[in-house]
Amino acid sequence: MTVAVALCFLLREESGHSCVLLGRKKTGFGVGKIVGVGGKLEAGESDGDAACREMQEETGVCVRPGDLERAGRIFFDFPARPAWNMDAALFVARRWSGVPLESAEIAPSWHRVDRLPLGLMWQDAGHWLPLALSGDQPRLRVVMRPDNQTVADVENLDTGHRVAWQF
Repeated sequence: MTVAVALCFLLREESGHSCVLLGRKKTGFGVGKIVGVGGKLEAGESDGDAACREMQEETGVCVRPGDLERAGRIFFDFPARPAWNMDAALFVARRWSGVPLESAEIAPSWHRVDRLPLGLMWQDAGHWLPLALSGDQPRLRVVMRPDNQTVADVENLDTGHRVAWQF
């Protein structure tokens, strides 16, 4: 079984630098890690609608579906814990209303795209997040090791080739 999820990354310019909204996860899957804002799709919900709903629920920011740009798709395989397998639709948004506020689930903060807090994120983020934020729209399969934390393999789904990866 694979869980469908949607992640949304707000982008803005700040002092001449591109910045992205990420958040420290306070509860649930990935607690303590810096993550993108998002979560599971509800029954009958599109991935874009889920991205907007999750952004509203987790940060109070309102993003309209028409303001979303597709930014890629990542399939996460957890062989030691198949219930965690995910199909993640990635989106960026450059227009929204509201100011990101902390919720029970996430503490949002802005980060320069050229200085992402990769050491505080899931290990795989360093490979796909910069691509997604730059408009390259990665389509990857990420296979995790039995510890469910570190990456065993990354495959580019467009070419079928393994991705060069620093393990």
